[in-house]
Amino acid sequence: MSTDYHFISDMHIGGDGQLRDCDFMDELIAFLKELEEQGGDAELIINGDAFGLWEFTGVPGTNKLEALIEQQPQLFEQLKATGAQIPITLIPGNHDYELACYPDFEKRLAEFNVDLVPEIAITRTVAGETVWIEHGMQHDENNRMPDFGNPHAQPVGYHITTRTVGTAGRFSDFGTGNWLKDLQSVTPLTDIPTWMASNYFYREMSPLLRYVLLPFLLLFSASVVVSGAGLLKATGLVSFNVITETVLFQSLGMVGSALNVIFAVNAVVLVILLLLSVPLFFLVRDVRATLKQYNLLEHDETGDLVQEGEELYVEAAQDVFEKHPEVSVFVFGHTHSVFLKTLDDGRVVLNTGTWLKLLHKIPVLLGYLPPVYCPSYQISTFRITEEEGNLVIYYRQIPKTAPEELTWLQRVVTTFRQVPEPTFVPRRTVVRPSVSEPR
Repeated sequence: MSTDYHFISDMHIGGDGQLRDCDFMDELIAFLKELEEQGGDAELIINGDAFGLWEFTGVPGTNKLEALIEQQPQLFEQLKATGAQIPITLIPGNHDYELACYPDFEKRLAEFNVDLVPEIAITRTVAGETVWIEHGMQHDENNRMPDFGNPHAQPVGYHITTRTVGTAGRFSDFGTGNWLKDLQSVTPLTDIPTWMASNYFYREMSPLLRYVLLPFLLLFSASVVVSGAGLLKATGLVSFNVITETVLFQSLGMVGSALNVIFAVNAVVLVILLLLSVPLFFLVRDVRATLKQYNLLEHDETGDLVQEGEELYVEAAQDVFEKHPEVSVFVFGHTHSVFLKTLDDGRVVLNTGTWLKLLHKIPVLLGYLPPVYCPSYQISTFRITEEEGNLVIYYRQIPKTAPEELTWLQRVVTTFRQVPEPTFVPRRTVVRPSVSEPR
């Protein structure tokens, strides 16, 4: 039995088109080599979504794994080398769900010293405590497997992925840069239209059109103020426009004339938007209701839209703790949001995060320009071991700098705006479940 258990998840390796390029492959190979060199009584557990089999849309069944091996020969050779020194256990997630459906996958992965366990959850025992390990998709309405092990029983998330992410991987070759393949990093799904609009404006729009529109968008907020001042003049509350008819503004000459044109055009746009606001309100409300009907949006107790957060999985963990009192740690992935939470009774819930790029929506400084999606990484690994009779969890973040892929305009309009700090996870956590609980 191993004494050290290492956990990683949600790499989503492989897929159509540009998805064949894995941004973190160097870091993953280095991590696997490190485990190979350390050897000892250790086990690597990959708790789901190691591979992006859903993202292979033109390859059927077991051929998906062969296509992946062909794409990533270095990775599979390193898995074979590492697996020769320590056990490597892999459980399926939703994106590589087919691993649970075809027995041939077990034999093929065994050739690379990877032990595929086609189960929803597995357990390990450390310091007399049980660690519950799963991917987590069964708690997600969009990605829950209705008949685990049946290749024809796919959730709605499968159809969304194959029709969007896989297509994005193929079409990313044709864009300005390969930004389209990052569709798999956009969360929540409802943010995809905004992300698409942002990349269209900053990357794909004709430069001439972009820079013609730029002053109108940057000065839209000012135009609202100017329009308000004009309304005050029109109603007779003041005798002149307190902004555009001042001596200071008129001294601007041609610049002032250009600003007047921009303000006038924006005023017309503002009136049109006001006229459209009522029907748009009802349209948006109806679309939101439809998305909720399809479980693509969740609501909090007030009815406001919310992202799927950690509380859903904390509740799932508490249900496991209640049914299995011997369990002290609940390990899952799936949501890509790394965290470690110690409950009141001393038990721990932890999410293993993702190796994928994280995209942070950053509002611009001025005007009504689209937000900018800034990249970062928080590549996370956990190690669970026994120390002095206690179960101890170690967290490690593998450093990786995001590529400088923003355009100069994106950098300018987000000046002084920073990407959020990485999620804090304690480096060392001693698990001490309440002794008053039945064990």
